[in-house]
Amino acid sequence: MKILQKIEDRCIACSACEMACSNAYFKVRDREKSAIRITEKGQDKKIHVCNQCGDCIDVCPVMAIRRDAQGVVRIDKKKCVGCLMCVGFCDAAVMMQHDDFHEPYKCVACGICAGVCPAEALYIDKEAQVEPLERVTFFK
Repeated sequence: MKILQKIEDRCIACSACEMACSNAYFKVRDREKSAIRITEKGQDKKIHVCNQCGDCIDVCPVMAIRRDAQGVVRIDKKKCVGCLMCVGFCDAAVMMQHDDFHEPYKCVACGICAGVCPAEALYIDKEAQVEPLERVTFFK
C-alpha cells in the first residue's frame, strides 16, 4: 500500500507542503485548499494527512470512493454527489472540504509535499501496512 508517511519531530511548520499541495491540485497557494494540514500547539507540530485506511469507502452512498491498485483511496468526482458523508465520517479529519468545491478531496500520496519539505518530515512509503481506525459503534 502506498501512503504518505510523516515524521512530526522534524516538521518546522513552514507550510511548504501545504502550499505545494494546493498549487498542484487547485493552482492556488492556499492552506485551506491543501490535502495536508499542519497544526501547532506550542512547540508541538502535528501533520494531518490521510493514511489511506479506507474507512470512508463504505460510507459513500453512491460508491464514489474506491481503493486503486496501489492501495490509495480515491474519490471519483464524476460519481460524487457532494453529500460530504465521508468528511463527517473521517475520524482523522483528513477528508477535506472547501466551499469553492462541490466534491471533498484528500491526500492521494502523490509525494509533491515530500519533495518540497526542507526538513524531510514527509516521505512516500510504497510498502506500508495500514489497519483501519478503531470505530465506536452506536448501532448494531
